[in-house]
Amino acid sequence: MIPKQMDDFLRAALPEHTWRNRLQRHDDLAFMEFHASDVERLHRLGIEVDRLGPRLVVCMWDERDDLEVGGYLVVDNLAMGRPSMGGIRMLPSITPAVVHNLARGMTLKNAAADLPYGGGKAGIVAPQRRLNAAEHSEIVRRFAHLIGRYRSVYLPGPDVGTNDADMKTIAIENGLDSALSKPVDMGGNRIDQLGAAAGGVVIAINALLGEVERLRVLPQFVDLRAPSRSELTVLIQGFGAVGSHVARILAEQDPAPRIVGLSDAQGYLYRQQGLPMQKVLAERDAHGLVSFAYFMKYLQEERGPFPDTKFANAPNALLREDAFCLVPAAPIANYLDVSAESRPAMTVDKRGRWAMIVEGANTYSPDPSRRAARLRMERTVYWQQGTLIASDFLVNSGGVIFAAQEHLIETPPHLRLPDDFLGDAGAVQGWLDDHEAELAELAQVRLQAGRKQRQEVIRRNMAELVDLLIADSDMLPLEAAEQISINRIATSERYRQVDEVMEPLQVIASDTSMRTAAQLLIKDANEVLGVENKAGELVGIVTDWDIASAAAQGYTGQETVAEIMTKKVFTARPDDNILDVLRRLETYEISAMPVVDTGAVVGLISSAMLAHKTLLRLLQAQV
Repeated sequence: MIPKQMDDFLRAALPEHTWRNRLQRHDDLAFMEFHASDVERLHRLGIEVDRLGPRLVVCMWDERDDLEVGGYLVVDNLAMGRPSMGGIRMLPSITPAVVHNLARGMTLKNAAADLPYGGGKAGIVAPQRRLNAAEHSEIVRRFAHLIGRYRSVYLPGPDVGTNDADMKTIAIENGLDSALSKPVDMGGNRIDQLGAAAGGVVIAINALLGEVERLRVLPQFVDLRAPSRSELTVLIQGFGAVGSHVARILAEQDPAPRIVGLSDAQGYLYRQQGLPMQKVLAERDAHGLVSFAYFMKYLQEERGPFPDTKFANAPNALLREDAFCLVPAAPIANYLDVSAESRPAMTVDKRGRWAMIVEGANTYSPDPSRRAARLRMERTVYWQQGTLIASDFLVNSGGVIFAAQEHLIETPPHLRLPDDFLGDAGAVQGWLDDHEAELAELAQVRLQAGRKQRQEVIRRNMAELVDLLIADSDMLPLEAAEQISINRIATSERYRQVDEVMEPLQVIASDTSMRTAAQLLIKDANEVLGVENKAGELVGIVTDWDIASAAAQGYTGQETVAEIMTKKVFTARPDDNILDVLRRLETYEISAMPVVDTGAVVGLISSAMLAHKTLLRLLQAQV
């Protein structure tokens, strides 16, 4: 059944007629889809449509009444390629707006990582109670059936509340190539287990230490000095999958920096001389949450082994402490703000002293008010207080880089699951056992490719970030980060072709009645019909304007479309460059063109598609 909090939200946001007109049912599954043209309905869901998207928003749930299973999917933009890629977040507080913010971050992250995938994200509305392992797995399994409908536009991976084992569950239901970050027995790159995102954060920290000298040409960094590796001090806000792996990887370096503070849901620990990470990580492995367990084991007695360690049960207070580098790695997008009105983890006037912030958590939001607040924060923290900020989508992309290898390096046909095994966990496991060695070898190839690309991309991102900030002293770090993604897309766009972004064009015969054409146009998302003669040749198009014009001239509706259609039609070819097509659309002052290949209609390209499937409009706005 639909989760109660999801049902309450949707019924408050959407009028009854939207439910009647948009709700689709397939077996026990229910879907409501919204596209970029649904501006008012998306606004009701907390999503503002802009030049980038979103392209598709789906509210979906399982109608069986034995378990609450439901959530949202947002395909934000397919600018870099198809399908979109992004994790599944599972929390009781998930809303469409939250998923859209995360999906927009994936649009920019995948572009910054130079990956040929659009940005997408999904969210499972978790029940507001503690789930046992079997219930969790069953919810993920049923959600796999919901997102399976959208395999052509969305590839899932793990996120907060889901993990690599959940991706195995999805792959069992939908196929090996339908999920990313799978376990090694599926040929996967297991990004949670390997700390792929955290590894990217560490690469960014090390790269920025090497860029400190260049930053000193900016007035706010004139006195900045890079510490030696052993003198580097780090605070980690959030000690979950990303934060704990950042600590583990840093602690394994030689010489190792000092991790002086960390926080989790139960509090924070701080020790100026550095926390004993071997003991801290052992407590985390044993208990999940570390701060209180560590306090109870080592700090209760005043004469314990680490009497100079501070513990407090207020996690956000960690951000009052000093360190050279802060790593925000908690699922708190608003970790720092100028004003307390937005309820940030800390306000800038009370924060500790940090030379740089390297964002491990997903913090980016396309919401205009939140973006404006972020820029206000950066004006104070970056310009006035001299703290460099490396935005999340530039540095925590290690996870998506690793995950992408499972799609970029294709599963050989003979290793793919037979269709009749899907959904049968026992049969799938038997297949995996029979092909264990080959799948392990495939996983190793993908792992090496991921490590190589992560190192190259993130180091390049850090160098480009500093390049842009030095070149334009008025630029803020978030603006520079966005520009890096835009530059990636600009390069990609030059080589993209019409067949990568076109959509199907519904074709009718020239003797179809005007009334029938009108009925088809009402249901057609592109609001264009192609008209063919008996030889299968395109002879015209019909739009809602043609119908309205004919009605105004007194046509009854029984006339054929041959009498009212637009006969002068400009067409494109599948291999045309999309930049050239955009220029032709603007030159001829038209909004769409049929795509024709050797005389046959194969699709439609429109300015709306180019606006929502590519970043051309954003690119133009930046010029």
